[in-house]
Amino acid sequence: MPVRKMKVEVYDESGNRYVISFEGRITKEKAQKVFDMIELLGGIPVAEPPTFTHDLSKIEKVLFIVKKNFPISWFSAREAQDAYEKEIGEPISLSAISTYLSRLAERGIIIKKKDENRIFFKLVPQEMREIIKPFKG
Repeated sequence: MPVRKMKVEVYDESGNRYVISFEGRITKEKAQKVFDMIELLGGIPVAEPPTFTHDLSKIEKVLFIVKKNFPISWFSAREAQDAYEKEIGEPISLSAISTYLSRLAERGIIIKKKDENRIFFKLVPQEMREIIKPFKG
């Protein structure tokens, strides 16, 4: 496998520039460590939550809920289900929301992490999606 390079530049509120470079075999776990470092530096500014329209498909509604309620934090499928039902006002099964979250993870929009017997998800910021492409293999 060829050597891959990843470089992330982040500016904080004071205008300081941080450059994080990584060279080697890039995995989701290693990319997550970069996200964790970015959070320690003050994170990436989060845009205003999107506005909801009823014309969205179910997976788009799930993504809307994730962006609005969990812009920078880890969350479970159960938490996403609760937020979906409260915000959208319609029931969704835990298996359905888990499926949609897994599909979003396959597309590289969110990160999926298994911790013992629980699965957690986290939104990948738009700036990072351009750098980290989902693994196709």
